[in-house]
Amino acid sequence: MNEAPKNTTQETEAWSLVIKPGRGALQLRLGDIWNYRDLILLFVRRDFVAIYKQTVLGPLWFFIQPVLASLMYYVLFNRVAKQPTDGIPPILFYMSGQITWMYFSECLLKTSNTFVANANLFGKVYFPRLVVPVSIVISNMLRFGVQMLLLISVFLFYALFRDMEVQITSAIFFLPLLLIMMAGLGLGAGILISAMTTKYRDLQFLVGFGTQLLMFATPAVLSVKSLPDGIIKTAIELNPMTPVIQLFRHAFFNTGSPETWQLIYSGSFTLVLLLAGIAVFNRVEKSFMDTV
Repeated sequence: MNEAPKNTTQETEAWSLVIKPGRGALQLRLGDIWNYRDLILLFVRRDFVAIYKQTVLGPLWFFIQPVLASLMYYVLFNRVAKQPTDGIPPILFYMSGQITWMYFSECLLKTSNTFVANANLFGKVYFPRLVVPVSIVISNMLRFGVQMLLLISVFLFYALFRDMEVQITSAIFFLPLLLIMMAGLGLGAGILISAMTTKYRDLQFLVGFGTQLLMFATPAVLSVKSLPDGIIKTAIELNPMTPVIQLFRHAFFNTGSPETWQLIYSGSFTLVLLLAGIAVFNRVEKSFMDTV
């Protein structure tokens, strides 16, 4: 008896996920990042738990850090150095600068260590590597929201009990845009540095120190209007964070409004830096395991 011929045709298996090598340096793969949104939320939760799990005060550090920093700068710059605060109560001046600067600096510092800090995880399982720095930006955004509540509380205290005139301007509606700009600056600079630290570990030591120095090249603790014309004032005006902080203060206190060209410059700088960071990040992630 002749056997029936075997069917050698194999049914094509329907895959739920196909991993392909990236082709373009500026390939954002936003769809992949959205598909891993649950993982982003897990990373956000991990950031909160890992930082404050074994602390006594826990999330209260969200409030303690800007308060202590504002008091320190109040004593040093206002009481000792007699630096003006543009007619804003000194504590509010320094606190508004600290909250904005801390969000940018935390995004930069934490994303700048992406490859080195997560090398073991990246080497074991696949997921879009941009998920990690994006989760850092989001977790810091939540902390920024909590600290905004602190700023608003102090603002209301001065308005109700210190007879401070309330001068909220229409620039308040641009706060989401300012938050996006700060996130873009921190993310772009952070992932650009993280790509370079895979080969040059010395950058890890320079980033923290450099970020602290860079704060003094912004209006976070200094009044730009009170500075004499010269190289220092020009350098501060060319800092892309300067118009962000100025517009943030202008929204609440009607002072220090940046010029239009400064906002356009800051937005353009943010976009170029973010695209450059993504391009280098995408290129390095293909082979970083060989150098980390």
